[in-house]
Amino acid sequence: MSHSSVIDSLGTGGYMTETVFSSRQVCSITGLSQRQLRYWRQTGLIAPSYRTAGGHARYSFIDLIALRTAGRLLDAGVPLQRIRKCIASLVERLPALSIPLAQVALVVTGDIVLVFHQGAVFDALTGQEWIIPVAELIRDIEQASGPADSRPGFQQELFPALAPAEPLSMVSKTGIG
Repeated sequence: MSHSSVIDSLGTGGYMTETVFSSRQVCSITGLSQRQLRYWRQTGLIAPSYRTAGGHARYSFIDLIALRTAGRLLDAGVPLQRIRKCIASLVERLPALSIPLAQVALVVTGDIVLVFHQGAVFDALTGQEWIIPVAELIRDIEQASGPADSRPGFQQELFPALAPAEPLSMVSKTGIG
């Protein structure tokens, strides 16, 4: 622990301590500039978990994860305002998360940020789920169609053929066929 401070995070007299990082250390570790870090702190994008008695920001390891994630989203071309909206949306949708960017996995595809959390995948802004659980769909199909035929290569009809509404001979009489 070369330059990192140790803060008694719960007021337990030192029994529960956490390594924290100064703004300079955070910039070195995350690749963010001092200006970016200051702006994000001032606008509340990602606030430091701690402050020293003199009012200096101190960041936890979880803060570092959130900051690096936000930086990578920016590098992937996600605008800062979209990142801000994603964080606000995640806080609203997943209220148990204290620092949303540190507690979920994110994937950027085009201008969409996908969130992976507890087996679900959804759009960070809209909350729309993105992946159909294929195994559940197969199970539902098997239940709906009864037991599968055991012959090799047999494919069961998912949608049985419907009887035509009128005989083909009638279609040809009308001049269509």
